[in-house]
Amino acid sequence: MQKVSIIIPLYNVEKFVRFALESAIAQTYSNIEILIVDDGSSDRSVDICQQFDDSRIRIIQQQNRGLSGARNTGIRHAKGDYVAFLDADDLWVPEKVEKHVRHLEAATDVGASFSYSKFIDERGNPLGLLQFAKTTDITPLDILCRSPIGNGSAAIFRKQMFDDIAFEVKREGAIAYDYFDEQFRESQDVECWMRVAIQTDWKIEGIPELLTLYRINSQGISANIEKKLNAWDRLIERIYTYAPEQMAIWEGPARAYHFRHLARRAVTLRDKKQALSLFVQSLQSHWRILVEEPFRTGLTGAAATALWLLPQTLYSSLLKLSVQLAGRSQKRHVISSH
Repeated sequence: MQKVSIIIPLYNVEKFVRFALESAIAQTYSNIEILIVDDGSSDRSVDICQQFDDSRIRIIQQQNRGLSGARNTGIRHAKGDYVAFLDADDLWVPEKVEKHVRHLEAATDVGASFSYSKFIDERGNPLGLLQFAKTTDITPLDILCRSPIGNGSAAIFRKQMFDDIAFEVKREGAIAYDYFDEQFRESQDVECWMRVAIQTDWKIEGIPELLTLYRINSQGISANIEKKLNAWDRLIERIYTYAPEQMAIWEGPARAYHFRHLARRAVTLRDKKQALSLFVQSLQSHWRILVEEPFRTGLTGAAATALWLLPQTLYSSLLKLSVQLAGRSQKRHVISSH
């Protein structure tokens, strides 16, 4: 039985970490180690983790280096053949690790196995919406435009995959190897998966099952959109350094899908000026997004326009109805994909 290293980056998440850790311990696949990487927390997060009496848990502490830095440290300490990341505010269903290991053992050319996710709120209640994407034949353009893995807690990876994309860095006067680029505090996942897709032969595939509970919290929703735009510019510049010809073709669609994603974020924040501006920029970058994904693109445009034109009370009622309809449509899709 292959060992799985579950890496939980920890930074000031005392409100949620107990539930994440409980979901890791409760996995039906028993040959696991749980590496909690404390990235300089100043709250009670570490104290809460120390209350668990389980020999499979190790706590590693370091000065703050961000999510990428915590993951890099976890990978370097991992003893498993497979590596998984569980963000400290997310949850897994008990069978998650077992099902991904089964997938990876059956498909030896797959380096990353991800699942569908269900959105939950700060209290752990379902929001009625799901996160899913295509599960096979995933291309670099798919990763740029739709990021099929979806979130940091959705996938389990072969350790060998990370070894194959490791790069040298100098840290504290010595040479070390990193896997995630610590210069990225945003879009670090997409940057890493792009290197996997372009620089290796490993495939990225998904399991069409809801195995991850992805928490949406108020702090996350209010993330600075301008900061995300700047990070995306840096991401595109980085990919140009190792795939210039491909990126010249991919840049328009990549920006269009990212602008559309941020337009939806602006709608959530009720920022009507930014929502409409981002939607227009999406169409200007790659108008074919209307043909490629007419429903999602049209819905985003309608929401941004309605935010401008409608009274807030009527808009709120329509938004609630659209979320309910979207949730039902997503559930039908998941059921039909089995």
